[in-house]
Amino acid sequence: MKLKSIYICSSCGAKSPKWGGQCLQCNAWDTLVEDVVDMNPKKMAIASAKPGKPSITITDFKLKKQRLLTGIGEFDRVLGGGFMPDSVVLLAGDPGIGKSTLTLQVCDRMAEGDRKVLYFSGEESVEQISDRAHRLKLKNPIQVLNVNSLETVLATLEAETPDFAVVDSVQVMGSEVVESQSGSVTQVRYVAEQLMQFAKSRNVPILLIGHVNKDGNLAGPQTLTHLVDTVLFLEGDRFQQFRLLRTTKNRFGAVDEVGVFCMVERGMEEVKNPSALFLEGRADQPIGSVIVPILEGTRTFLVEVQALTAYTKFGYPKRTASGIDLNRLNIILAVLERYAQIQLDSSDVFVNVVGGLKINEPAVDLAVAMAVASSKLQRSIPPEWVVLGEMGLSGEVRNVAQTEKRLKEAEKLGFGKVLMPRSKSVTDPKIQTSQIKSVAEAVRELFGELPKRRERTLED
Repeated sequence: MKLKSIYICSSCGAKSPKWGGQCLQCNAWDTLVEDVVDMNPKKMAIASAKPGKPSITITDFKLKKQRLLTGIGEFDRVLGGGFMPDSVVLLAGDPGIGKSTLTLQVCDRMAEGDRKVLYFSGEESVEQISDRAHRLKLKNPIQVLNVNSLETVLATLEAETPDFAVVDSVQVMGSEVVESQSGSVTQVRYVAEQLMQFAKSRNVPILLIGHVNKDGNLAGPQTLTHLVDTVLFLEGDRFQQFRLLRTTKNRFGAVDEVGVFCMVERGMEEVKNPSALFLEGRADQPIGSVIVPILEGTRTFLVEVQALTAYTKFGYPKRTASGIDLNRLNIILAVLERYAQIQLDSSDVFVNVVGGLKINEPAVDLAVAMAVASSKLQRSIPPEWVVLGEMGLSGEVRNVAQTEKRLKEAEKLGFGKVLMPRSKSVTDPKIQTSQIKSVAEAVRELFGELPKRRERTLED
């Protein structure tokens, strides 16, 4: 066998004969990983191949597979209704976020009803997993094997014929067939391909645990994402109690669902009413605090957006955002200062979304602006208000999607008024609406007249 070293980009899969700091295809930095390939020419088998004969059309095919429910409602929701019998699901997340804890709880539920569950661990010993299982007070039997060899995993799966299997993690599994170290691009791709073939041929659902890199993206080649059926990400701050389970790819369901969990002493608990939990502990009339209804998949959450402004002692004011995009915050502050007469050129601005959530939708724009205005003017927003709307660069406030669904969630939690842009789609709302056209009207509605703008002088 004639081997040669090449370098493969872990982001896009492009190959390079030598190492470089930046990939020439996708322009990603520090993603080239050394690997070895066989340079011997392979025999062409196209001439001896026989054509296949289609056996059935897709319109005549009858679905016989039923999903395997885990009994964890939030987990089943994200999967689209449970595991498909021949699916391969990849679960990724930051270290310490709770992947192994959630996986053991899923295995415990899957082991109910005399179903056989195999847990292959390449990183932790059997004693460590057993200690975690006792801490979580799991009741059902789970067979655990500490192994790093792919061939051993496949042989065990073939002999035991389980109903559900877990491989923790796919990056530490290696095969003797591939001449490279565990975790390399070739090894990870080969391991995923072999496990995928076993799952499809034996109708055994397999859950793979994956690592993430320093940027929070899935570690390893992008072909790993293309091979598996579903990619799940467990998000959240390890120092916060909330965890969000999202899906970025799902061949058997929607990709916009989200599951909410709370990390407690006994593991991950489902959050049935996330809005009430996110608003727990809020003060009566806080300054710089606004409630906004947001959409996460098909669900509506009510979250609290906080803002703090302070006089800066330096020439350049500081902007800090936690939970929203910093560039979006700068745009909101510029519009607020230009069209609502809120001077922020000498103030540091800090914005935070309570609970460790990360909001990407534009419906939070007006809420952020009103929270900053409340902190700057030192006037609290009445506790019965919720704020909703997207801001434009010319100071206008625009509608957002599924407004009625957001208003129903606010009404259910006892809020009586909503500040929102004028909309014809909302007919006969049960909650009192105060509809505005611009950010200036929003400031007048909540705080009275606009503050007088002071012109800068030479002394300033």
